[in-house]
Amino acid sequence: MEQQTSYKLLNKIDSPDDLRKLPAEDLPEVCTELREKIIDELSRNPGHFGSSLGVVELTVALHYAFNTPYDRIVWDVGHQAYGHKILTGRRDRFYTNRKLNGIRPFPSPEESEYDTFTCGHASNSISAALGMAVAAARKGEENRHVVAVIGDGSMSGGLAFEGLNNASSTPNNLLIILNDNNMAIDRSVGGMKQYLLNLHTSVGYNRLRKAIAGKLYKWGILNDERSKSLLRFNNSLKSMLMQQQNIFEGMNIRYFGPVDGHDVLTLTKVLREIKDMKGPKLLHIHTQKGRGFKQAEEDPTIWHAPGMFDKDTGERITSDTTGMPPLFQEVFGKTLVELARQNDKIVGVTPAMPTGCSMNLLMQEMPDRAFDVGIAEGHAVTFSGGMAKDGLLPFCNIYSSFMQRAYDNVIHDVAIQKLNVVLCLDRAGLVGEDGPTHHGVFDLAYMRSIPNLTIASPYNEHELRRLMYTAQLPDMGPFVIRYPRGRGVLTDWHCPLEPVEVGKGRVLKEGTDIAVITIGPIGNIAKEAIQKAEKILSCSIAHYDLRFLKPLDEAMLHQIGKKFHRILTIEDGVLKGGMGSAILEFMADNQYTPMVKRLGIEDKFIQHGPVKDLYALCHIDEAGILHALTNMTNL
Repeated sequence: MEQQTSYKLLNKIDSPDDLRKLPAEDLPEVCTELREKIIDELSRNPGHFGSSLGVVELTVALHYAFNTPYDRIVWDVGHQAYGHKILTGRRDRFYTNRKLNGIRPFPSPEESEYDTFTCGHASNSISAALGMAVAAARKGEENRHVVAVIGDGSMSGGLAFEGLNNASSTPNNLLIILNDNNMAIDRSVGGMKQYLLNLHTSVGYNRLRKAIAGKLYKWGILNDERSKSLLRFNNSLKSMLMQQQNIFEGMNIRYFGPVDGHDVLTLTKVLREIKDMKGPKLLHIHTQKGRGFKQAEEDPTIWHAPGMFDKDTGERITSDTTGMPPLFQEVFGKTLVELARQNDKIVGVTPAMPTGCSMNLLMQEMPDRAFDVGIAEGHAVTFSGGMAKDGLLPFCNIYSSFMQRAYDNVIHDVAIQKLNVVLCLDRAGLVGEDGPTHHGVFDLAYMRSIPNLTIASPYNEHELRRLMYTAQLPDMGPFVIRYPRGRGVLTDWHCPLEPVEVGKGRVLKEGTDIAVITIGPIGNIAKEAIQKAEKILSCSIAHYDLRFLKPLDEAMLHQIGKKFHRILTIEDGVLKGGMGSAILEFMADNQYTPMVKRLGIEDKFIQHGPVKDLYALCHIDEAGILHALTNMTNL
């Protein structure tokens, strides 16, 4: 167990019950200590930094004002929930955050009863919380409160608007907290605006409002429909006086704010005053990402997940990468710029990941040809489809696990029309410390069943460049390229841009006893295992890079089926429906009967931890492949 820093108040808080025993005047000090704890831990054990610092006061206020875990708090994008984890019984284990077998990177009901819903991705909080609110009403739990905490970035996701639409028409008492951390809506200032905030959140005002409404209902003057009209009129009047208008009031969701999200005492007061109000309501708070750490306040993008750093100086601790191969993301970004210079039809699209996927390079050089559409993966795909329909050539870069949210858009808005959209699936395979919500292990299986797609995965950086070049050639149709997070294997990555024959694999090594078939960069691990196996086992092993999952290189597979009685397939994706399944189907359909052993991700969700350790858990590391080859030689 790691030695814990002594905190006057925080070390006494083992649960929110302990927090609620403190007098309100102690809450600012709790916030100070909680922020110090997050800074101290993340300086040594990297994670999502700026977002959690920005909601410290909100986290404390929520657990102080609400009876958690009976009351439900549903976080959106769980990288802002570190303070929540620390206050809910995981303080002394927080140093294990994101480590193998340690605390999970995002809230998970399997880890704690305080984590009410899985929230690795964005925009699901309103829908999930609304479901909980309806369930509470259905079960007669009228005193159970449900709160959805959604960031303004997450509010751009389509699911958030679907949830809002349903919340506006379904009886519920849901509270939505809009954590606005980029000043998208101007801060409310002035005496009249503060007066209106106090009026609309005061207990006396709302008691009077409720009493008057009850009398009007009793006298037959007011009914449900007239009540909605009255609420709309009230919202319109308030908008006029406050000189601002918003979509929430137009949907009959009561709106409160903006409120300073770093004033814990005011936040607590407001939450207590509005939590028992009937009907859906939204509290708009302003926060600052990276609050309390100067460098994170000044550059929230870099400090979203900065790695290790010196907590006293703010200097980030980086390793020397001189002479190391580049990240696949860097190769993608630089190659995209190179291609865009040659082909004026090329445009770039990404849903809020320009830096992570290196689309920012195109944005810097050709800002009119690159589009960050916000957290809206489905829109990103359909938007790309629309541009392709009228002659542009979009490279739509979406993390593999996030592409799951746009599956229907790929089918309905791209594949059916055979539109030339290049879908670049970044972070494919096991991604490491972000865990099961982020592992990109399903893409080969879920894309393989869609007609009209070309699906490829590069063995190395040269192959990535060649596949990108091939994808932008005329009449290629929908083209999927998937590649992993992290570094490749080549330092001399800048090769000539040459076309690759679609549906053509490669023989990496000839052999006579066992055929190993891989797809993508995992083939480099297989290469090392094959070399060791041949020395240890005195056998001859062939190695094939399938390169394309769709269309398959049938000529190459016929050769393999005729020549080999033992075949090993290796992929960093799920076994059910993936590359190994495709090989089995081909062999069965063509009456070949080899013994086929498949290595990949079994039918379960894989935990978080270093990629190297996760590969070992899944037996797709060098040792696991060597073990499989050893067993096959004994058959």
